[in-house]
Amino acid sequence: MISDDEVFAFWTDFQRPIGTYLYGRRMYESMVYWETASAKKGDQPEVLREFAQIWRAAEKIVYSRTLQVASSARTRIERKFDPDAIRRLKESSEADITIGGPELAGQAMSAGLIDERHLLVNPIVLGGGKRALPDNLRMRLELLGERRFRSGVVHLHYRVHNNFRNQTLRSR
Repeated sequence: MISDDEVFAFWTDFQRPIGTYLYGRRMYESMVYWETASAKKGDQPEVLREFAQIWRAAEKIVYSRTLQVASSARTRIERKFDPDAIRRLKESSEADITIGGPELAGQAMSAGLIDERHLLVNPIVLGGGKRALPDNLRMRLELLGERRFRSGVVHLHYRVHNNFRNQTLRSR
């Protein structure tokens, strides 16, 4: 949840190096708004128009067993998450790749595909929804940076060390 103009401007700048978005169906259905968001000057603030342009320019891969047709350009639907295909995409991509959606991100974390974590912690408590982390996941994170916004939102940037990737965790 982006809570104010300062945070949205930061997040828009964050999106600039992204060439591919990997989405679960629900996240894609939320984000596809940007496909038709007005790009005409005066219809929206500049930062919103910039974000829409960045989003439209990127490739989108949607992982869904139920979505039949993509409603945005530069978008393809995959029925199954394939970690090896993502590894190949990472090796061949000249731009950054980002993942949106808790289930998909959890699968990528479990497969050891995540190099960095960016978290926006918002001072709002909402109950419900999908869990942000999968069961039996262990990741060592190294804090690379943080930023605090006037609204109380905090951005945390971590490097992920995947040296725990193939270990199975058991609860006792």
